[in-house]
Amino acid sequence: MTIRQRILKFFYPLLMTAGKWFGRRANRSTGPLSLFTPVSFYSLDLQTNQGKTIPFTAFKGKKVLLVNTASACGYTAQYAELQMLADQYRDKLIVLGFPSNDFGEQEKGSDEEIARFCNKHYGISFPLSLKSKVLKGKDQNKVFEWLTNKAENGWNDREPGWNFSKYLVSEKGILIHFFDPGISPLDPSVIQSVEL
Repeated sequence: MTIRQRILKFFYPLLMTAGKWFGRRANRSTGPLSLFTPVSFYSLDLQTNQGKTIPFTAFKGKKVLLVNTASACGYTAQYAELQMLADQYRDKLIVLGFPSNDFGEQEKGSDEEIARFCNKHYGISFPLSLKSKVLKGKDQNKVFEWLTNKAENGWNDREPGWNFSKYLVSEKGILIHFFDPGISPLDPSVIQSVEL
């Protein structure tokens, strides 16, 4: 872990507390409880940083939390919370991480370096994608294209505002919630959404 990463990890609790006080990056959106999406979530797949392809059909019957991540961000400590959430709800939730360098050069490493960092410092066992673009535009990851395009997901055009934005998809492949980076993966609103 670099000195910068250690400092960011140390200040993460302060960042989350300040966010609660000032309401920064603490927005959430909820979609309609529809049973239809224009493009099926299950038509997508995950290209892992381990060189595997996981079809999203493997996730049918479970909720899926998709998160854009970075290793040198003020929110990087959320990796530990994401792993706790994945462990606690193993029978009903899949967590997927999407490393990206879209926000201020906060994910400079290679896919191998990212995997080592996540495993060594946070014990991550949930799947991570290949490093990719999550913001709209050329070469946007197809999964994030679906998440941020209402013509595909049915209601949401909102792209990540920063690293560790969270999108929750239902057991039926419907995008049901968006949580800003300032909302912890262990926040009661996230837990309640997973448990419903």
